[in-house]
Amino acid sequence: MPKGVGKMIYGYARVSTKKQIDGNSLESQRNLLKSFGAEKIFEDTFTGFSKNRPQLDELLSILQNGDTLIITKLDRIARSILHGKQIIQELKERGVQVHIIEFGGVLDDTPTGRLMLNMFFSIAEFERDLIIERTQIGKEIARTKNGYREGRPPKFTKTQLDYAMQLLDNHTYKEVAKMMRISERTLYREKAKRKL
Repeated sequence: MPKGVGKMIYGYARVSTKKQIDGNSLESQRNLLKSFGAEKIFEDTFTGFSKNRPQLDELLSILQNGDTLIITKLDRIARSILHGKQIIQELKERGVQVHIIEFGGVLDDTPTGRLMLNMFFSIAEFERDLIIERTQIGKEIARTKNGYREGRPPKFTKTQLDYAMQLLDNHTYKEVAKMMRISERTLYREKAKRKL
């Protein structure tokens, strides 16, 4: 297990979605980080495309000489080779040890260590690109099917909206909204759409 030089051992966990699986859930990362000695854990929950990681930013601002940072996988801390190398290089210069569990230990600044780091980041980036490509292919296939609609599915069926429009002949928008549990805004929008 990694030992800090008389200082703190921090852990960092991140998930791309709230229900990430395959050993990448916040709970599984948290348990693994604790088992490797993390005393305080920072966590972010964002989409894979979001650049905002407030907990990581806070953690990076407090790490100092002698501290140890533990992460489960390289792609938890950065989404590109360049970004990851910048973070790790900056931490090394500040005297912070970086322990990546999938890597098998603390990163050292040797040619072999740098090569392994680049390889792991390349694999992480490759996996992410494959996921994006599969998603795009899935959307293209879906677009060829009858009834495909881009975006979220409609909240109300045509029958519900037809009935709501009929009710508006004898009731106010407020009354129909209450009866049908459809917002007044949706009713106004639907009415305007039908006038066109």
